[in-house]
Parts: sequence; C-alpha cells; structure tokens
Amino acid sequence: MGKLVAYLRIMRPANIVTSVADILAGIAISGVLISSVTMPWFTIVCLCLSTACLYGGGIVFNDVFDAGLDKIERPERAIPSGVISLTNATILGTLLLVSGIALASVTSLTSGLLAFGVSCFALLYNKVGKHHPFFGPLSMGICRGLNLLLGLSIVPEMLHQHYFLAIIPVIYIFSITMTSRGEVHGGNTKNLYIAAGLYAIVIGAIAWFTFVNERLLWSLLFLLPFGWMIFKPLSKAIKNPIGKNIGGAVKAGVISLILMDAAWAVTFDVLVLAFIIAALLPLSLWLSKLFAVT
Repeated sequence: MGKLVAYLRIMRPANIVTSVADILAGIAISGVLISSVTMPWFTIVCLCLSTACLYGGGIVFNDVFDAGLDKIERPERAIPSGVISLTNATILGTLLLVSGIALASVTSLTSGLLAFGVSCFALLYNKVGKHHPFFGPLSMGICRGLNLLLGLSIVPEMLHQHYFLAIIPVIYIFSITMTSRGEVHGGNTKNLYIAAGLYAIVIGAIAWFTFVNERLLWSLLFLLPFGWMIFKPLSKAIKNPIGKNIGGAVKAGVISLILMDAAWAVTFDVLVLAFIIAALLPLSLWLSKLFAVT
C-alpha cells in the first residue's frame, strides 16, 4: 500500500483532475455536445484518459529529472528518499506518456499529434526549460494550451476556428510557472506583480468572449470565484514572498483552472457541462490535501 501511495504521489492526482477539466472545456468549445444526435462517450472517455496519462507522465518525469536537486531541497520525495527507484519512475513516466498518445490516437490522428506535442513540450520543460526564466514558463504554458486543443480535437475541423483560444491557458500557466520559481527559497515581488497582471488579462479575455457570446452573467458564476481563488493567496504572497506563501499561490492557481474551464463551457453555451466541470473542484481540493500539488 505504501508503494501505491508513493506512485500516486509522484503523479499529482489533484493536478490530473484539472487536466481533465481542460479536455471537457475543449469539448464544450467544439460544439459536439450541441450538434451531435448521440453522445460520443467513447471518444470523450479516451480523451480524458489520454490527458490523465499525459499529465501524470509529465509530472513523473519532472521528479525524474529533479532527482538530484530533490536530494538537497526535497529529500522527503519518493525518488530521493528511495521509496521509488529512478529506473522504475522512468519506466512509469514513459508508459504513461505512450499510453496518453495511444489513447488520443484512437480518437483521430490529429488528437494523437496533439498528445505527442504535449509529451514533447512536457519533456522539454522538465529537461531544459524549467531552468530558463522565459522559455520554461512558456513551454509549460504550451502544454496546457495544447491540452485544451486536445479536447477541441474531438471535432478536428473546429481547430481551425478556435485554435487561438489556446493562448489564454498559455498565458495563465506561464504566470503560475513563473511564480513557482520562488516556491522553495522565496521569491521577489516583481514576478508576483507580473503574475497578477497576467491573471487580470486572462480573466478579462474570458469575460470579453463571454460578453460577445452573450453569456457574461452566467460566466460570472465561475469567473468571480476563479478570481477570488487566485488573487487571495497571490496577494498574501506579494505582502510576504516566502516559500510557503508562494507555494500556496501556485497551488491555488493550478486547482482554480477548473473554474476557468467551467467559464469556457458557459461561453460556448454548454451550461450543464460547465457545472459538471465545476463539480471537479471539490475532488481536486480533496486530493490536494492527500497529495502534493507542486
């Protein structure tokens, strides 16, 4: 049982729930739930399982590539503590990424290519990007942008119409990743203020899309708590930029992605799915109490 918990810990289950929310948001944007006579359950399940594998594999490789550094900064983690060997972690991460690509490919070649892109950028970030102040956050943001498009690829033709929406999660994750650099040793307020500005841009952009689609009032059900969830811990970190406060801001930023995805579903007139996505928030919060988010 201890081994199983350790393997779950390095996969960050609370984070995986947020990646599933991205897929559901992409599916909402595609319009397939409105236009289809029958619900494409099999495809939806495949895409959700695909993103779970991709995110889990990417996170596992994060710990694999950080194994040496974690011996110094986070020796309690599964790999440096010896609970899971570096070899077994590498095998697990590889199996998860390959499974994610395979599951997406069942949907379409386009979905498979997007899943492959997520894997490549995740590995790029883990191996090289995380050490660069700009390209690290950018590569991680691209992973989330591609993840939204992975959900949208349930109707490949719709990618040509809505591909530009991926820039919103790219900006958002860029700001979270940039903020997380001070999680261990503390950070400076400059990055935190930049993150606050980027958060505001993200909320403003989604609000504009909902206004154009005449769904602004409904979207506020999710955008207001979304703003509260991300700005409250961020303001605390700005006042006192110690590692603990920054870690709290990063954790809130990751989990609150669920509310952002719910707002996307409202924007494209899939209100029921928006509430289903929002219902993932308690699950992610519960898992975050059992397993680390960062």
